[in-house]
Amino acid sequence: MATKKKGSGLLMVWADVPPDKEEEFNRWYNEEHLPERLAVPGFLSGARYEAVKSGPKHLACYELEDAAVMESAAYKRVQANPTAWTRACSPEAIGTTYIRNIYTMIHPKTLTPEAAQSGMAPALQIGRMDVPPEVDADFNDWYNTIYVPNYEKVPGVIRGRRYRAVVGAPTYLTLYEFEGPKVSESAAWIAQRDISPVTHRIRPHMRHAPGSPGIWVKTVQG
Repeated sequence: MATKKKGSGLLMVWADVPPDKEEEFNRWYNEEHLPERLAVPGFLSGARYEAVKSGPKHLACYELEDAAVMESAAYKRVQANPTAWTRACSPEAIGTTYIRNIYTMIHPKTLTPEAAQSGMAPALQIGRMDVPPEVDADFNDWYNTIYVPNYEKVPGVIRGRRYRAVVGAPTYLTLYEFEGPKVSESAAWIAQRDISPVTHRIRPHMRHAPGSPGIWVKTVQG
C-alpha cells in the first residue's frame, strides 16, 4: 500500500533570523528539528522552503494526518523537552519574525488517493487572509467553486488547497502547489485572475496578511 503523505492538517512555521545566525539555524533545522518532528506519529511529510517572492524567508511546511496531531501526547512530549540546540537555535529563540500556525483543510473536502500520496511540491504560493463576516459564506463559495478550480487549470499548477486556522491568524490560508516558482507569472495564470465577474465583487473584501501572497521554493526535503 502506498504511503500516505498528506492528510487534513497543516503546520506552517515561518521565520526570519539574523544573517549571522542563518548557518547554524539551517544546520539545526535540517539535522535535528525536521527529523525530530517527522518522527512524531501523524506527521506525514514535511519540507523546508525559502521565499523567492515576499516572505518571511524561511518556511517549514508539515503535512499532518489532522490538526489534532498537535495535541497528541507524542507531540506534546517532544515539544516539552527541547534539546539544548533547540533552545539556542529555534525561531522562538532567535527569530526576528516568527509565525506558527496550525490549519485544518476546508477545500477540497477530502483528498484523492493520488493527492494523499503525493510528495512535497517544488514550490508553493501561499495566501493568508481574512474577510468581513458578512461576506464569509460568499467568499468561501467563490474560492472553492470558481477561484481555485480556475487556477488548477493552469499549466504548472499541481493543485490548490484551502485551510482554516485553528491556531494563529489570519483565518484563511490558500496553498497552491507549483512545479516551479514562476507559474503565477505565466500568461495562463494571469488570464484566470479576473475571468469571473464574481471575482470583481469578492476580491475587494479580502484582507491579506503582510507578505501575502508569497512564493517559496523547496530547499530541504524531510
